[in-house]
Amino acid sequence: MQTMTDYTVVRIADVPDLVAEVGMDPEHFEIRFLREALGLRNFAVTVERFDAGWKPARGHRHATQEEVYLLVSGRAQAKLDDEVIELEEWTAVRVPAETTRAFRAADDADAVFVAIAAPQAGFDDVEFVQDFWRD
Repeated sequence: MQTMTDYTVVRIADVPDLVAEVGMDPEHFEIRFLREALGLRNFAVTVERFDAGWKPARGHRHATQEEVYLLVSGRAQAKLDDEVIELEEWTAVRVPAETTRAFRAADDADAVFVAIAAPQAGFDDVEFVQDFWRD
């Protein structure tokens, strides 16, 4: 009996940047959804890069999807409903579906996150909140 290994390898740079699909500023933000490229069945993985100094005002929340944001590079701030928290590199934050959230780089370097979400959901699960984070 021969067993075959079932795995997928994807270079992040080969996954399209869908910043236009989410309506963010392509000069300051990058987002790459890996779910389809990796053939994921039960959860989603996304890579997001926020330019240093860029302060997006829009937040979002979900109907069903819980997310974990892992900051893999830089320092960042997260606004979770009415609370702003500081995040250091290699820090993870779990965000329940109904919590409105927004992120930004907190110093002179870009902030890069890997977001893990479950269950899988499409854009119809997302509610964008305009003017969520103004300062």
